[in-house]
Amino acid sequence: MTTNMPAAEVNITTALVQSLLTTQRPDLADSEVRPLANGWDNVSFRIGEELVARLPRRAIAARLIDNEARWLPHLGPRLPITIPVPLFVGDPDDFYPFRWALVPWIPGNPVGVPDDLDLLQAAVDLGGFLRALHRPAPPHAPENPFRGIPLAARDEATRERIQLLKGSVDAAALLRAWETALTVPDFSGNPMWLHGDLHPNNLLASGGHVSGVIDFGDITSGDPATDLSVVWMLFPSHLHSKFRGAYGGIDTATWARARGWALSLATSYLAYSADNLAMGRIGSTTIDRLLGEV
Repeated sequence: MTTNMPAAEVNITTALVQSLLTTQRPDLADSEVRPLANGWDNVSFRIGEELVARLPRRAIAARLIDNEARWLPHLGPRLPITIPVPLFVGDPDDFYPFRWALVPWIPGNPVGVPDDLDLLQAAVDLGGFLRALHRPAPPHAPENPFRGIPLAARDEATRERIQLLKGSVDAAALLRAWETALTVPDFSGNPMWLHGDLHPNNLLASGGHVSGVIDFGDITSGDPATDLSVVWMLFPSHLHSKFRGAYGGIDTATWARARGWALSLATSYLAYSADNLAMGRIGSTTIDRLLGEV
C-alpha cells in the first residue's frame, strides 16, 4: 500500500511567487512565472528563461534554503558538474512564512524522466562528481538527522515501510537484505560532505551527459554511503564497475552500506508515492535491482 507525499503546509501559487518578486525583486516583476516541480520539501517555479525560484512547502524544510545559500558557493567551484548556487535569498512576508531562493536555471531534463541519457557516460560523470564532493567536511557543516547516519538509526522506519509495502513487493526478501545490511560495520572515518538526497529526479541530463545536480536541501556530512546509494537507483549491475572506477576506492563495507541505504530510501520513495509516480518508479526500479542481486 502506498500513501501520499508529506502534505504541504503552505499553498504556493504562481500569484504568490509573482507577489514575492514584485516586492523583493522588482527587477523581475514582469518575468514569466511557470510551475516547474513539486517535491517533498520545496516547490520550484521557472522565472523567465534564466532563473528558478525555490520555496519551502513545509516548516521542517525552511532551514534548508539557508544551508544551500551558506555552503553551495563554497562547494560549487570544485565540482565537475553544475549545481544551482543560490543567487538571491528572499525573506518571509505577510503571505509567505519562509525564506526562499532564486537559483540559476540549469538546462536538462530530470534523469527520472525518460531521456537520451547515456548510462555508461553517466556512471563516469556521477562517479567523478561524488569523488570531488566527498571530501572532509568542517565541524560546523549542516546537521541532518536523517542522512549520513548509521543504518541502524533507520531500522524502525525501514521495517515499517517494508510491512506497509507487503503485497506489492517481496517483503521477506527485502527484510533479509535489510538485516544483512545492518550487520555491516558503521562508518568510522572523517565525516564527508554529502548531497544527502541524490536520486535520479535530482539529476539533470542533456546531450547524454549528466548536466546538473540539483536540490541540495539535505546537504550534510557523514557516511558517503548515503550518496553512493544512487548507483542502484540509476545503473544496472554491469555498470557498477564503471562508477566505482570513476569514483576511486570504495571499500567493501562502504559499498555494502550503500546498498542498505538504497534499500531504505527505495522503500520510502515507493511507500509515499501515491501522488508522485516518478518517485514511485525510482523506488520500484531500485528494489528490483537490489533483489535481483540476492
